[in-house]
Amino acid sequence: MYHVRELKYQYVYVLRSLKSSKWYIGCTNNLRKRFIEHQNDKSTYTKGRGPFELIYYEACLNKLDGFAREKYLKSGMGRRYLKNRLKRFLSLT
Repeated sequence: MYHVRELKYQYVYVLRSLKSSKWYIGCTNNLRKRFIEHQNDKSTYTKGRGPFELIYYEACLNKLDGFAREKYLKSGMGRRYLKNRLKRFLSLT
């Protein structure tokens, strides 16, 4: 018999403001809850900048990997990666 453990993911996500089209990159272990917080001005960094759309996310099995990935995506190389990864989506909007 296999033992199944519940996996706790760390999500790295990208929101785009529908008001300004600016991006916000963040990390959380509960993506749905965090997205609602952003929409309802409960986040210091995005307060007053919404509404938002979720345009990208990744899931990591390790919390530290998630935070490292967030840091990378916020860098110049990371932003280039995202623009390349989302080029078809971005060309449609």
